[in-house]
Amino acid sequence: MEKLPQPDAGHRVLALLGLGAAGGNVVAGVDGTRAFLKRQKCFAVVLANDASPRAMEKVKRLAVATGIPIVIGPSADQIGARLGRPPVMVVGVKDRALAAGILAASAPRDGT
Repeated sequence: MEKLPQPDAGHRVLALLGLGAAGGNVVAGVDGTRAFLKRQKCFAVVLANDASPRAMEKVKRLAVATGIPIVIGPSADQIGARLGRPPVMVVGVKDRALAAGILAASAPRDGT
């Protein structure tokens, strides 16, 4: 039996972000993500691979200080398109199970 090609990590993360957006479990943007990080209501952060250094620094510093994992995701254009918005550099994940799924989807696979 032939194995079907597996979607890459970027596509898996995008799919999960889309599901999270539909369920109201993500917050898009630097300010919204920082607000949820400060309130300890954020369980993971997805940064676009082309996010501006300023956006990355503002969110990364707070995420690291609060022990929240950071995933480098696809481009801001791709994330925005999946969320039905203009380009999005930062997404905060407000659901623990969704965050775990995104972390697992972004982890390297052994090719099996």
